[in-house]
Amino acid sequence: QVQLAESGGGLVQAGGSLRLSCAASRRLFSMYTMGWFRQPPGKEREFVSAIRWSGDSTYYADSVKGRFTISRDNAKNTMYLQMNKLNSEDTAVYYCAASQASGGLINRPDTYDYWGQGTQVTVSS
Repeated sequence: QVQLAESGGGLVQAGGSLRLSCAASRRLFSMYTMGWFRQPPGKEREFVSAIRWSGDSTYYADSVKGRFTISRDNAKNTMYLQMNKLNSEDTAVYYCAASQASGGLINRPDTYDYWGQGTQVTVSS
């Protein structure tokens, strides 16, 4: 079973930056898509960004496009989310996820098979 672990969350001032990491317990060559989701207080889990494990395709929610950048390092079995120009609406628990199948909508949580435990990001204004 693949286990995912997020790190890099914390407290930041509005306008600041954080880089989240998602490390896998084993090689991810069997995965098709890796993604980031977040869950703000009192809201449902929402899509943030996704990347194909093979190839260069990336995807972003409109709310983060131009501010966040997703990337991966296949050799390290690690995915990253660089978050810039953070604002209070970015406050949430951030989760990384992996999907084994090419089917399904990339922005829906039920598409993904494996999830990390989440890391808290809090942005003060």
